[in-house]
Amino acid sequence: MSSASIKKIIPCKKEQLVEMVLDIEKYPEFVPWCIEGKVFDRDESEDLITFNGDLKVGKSILNETFSSHVSYYKEKDTIIVTNLDGPLKHLKNEWKFKEINNSTQLEFFVDFELKNPILNGIMKKSFELGLNKIAKAFEERAIKLLSLIHISEPTRQAEISYAVF
Repeated sequence: MSSASIKKIIPCKKEQLVEMVLDIEKYPEFVPWCIEGKVFDRDESEDLITFNGDLKVGKSILNETFSSHVSYYKEKDTIIVTNLDGPLKHLKNEWKFKEINNSTQLEFFVDFELKNPILNGIMKKSFELGLNKIAKAFEERAIKLLSLIHISEPTRQAEISYAVF
């Protein structure tokens, strides 16, 4: 299994960032290797948003579709994603949001394993590079679409930790 966590401060409001993360249909516009995003069975109550989603990732004819269940717990400001179908044997993905002075502290955790042991071995070797590209894409998208303008503010560094087993 492969796992990693990222902690960043993103210069935008928490609600805006949550909305961007939940909008998987727009992922192909900015997430590397994402070809298509679809949402099914969306349900919303006072404290919970849930839906099933498909993400098609890859390049050209080499692609796979990942089906997941997404739950956003409004009171906890947490999104949890679990695997339903596709090439993953296991997936747990957590996004935690905390607003701090018109910015959002984002904590992201992912733990996954592919069904195919050969692809799983390959993925472990390129996992860090791929995760960094995806994390950077989310941050750049948030800044582009949602940020407050902080011209003189220095770029914030991310704390990233990896564990590949």
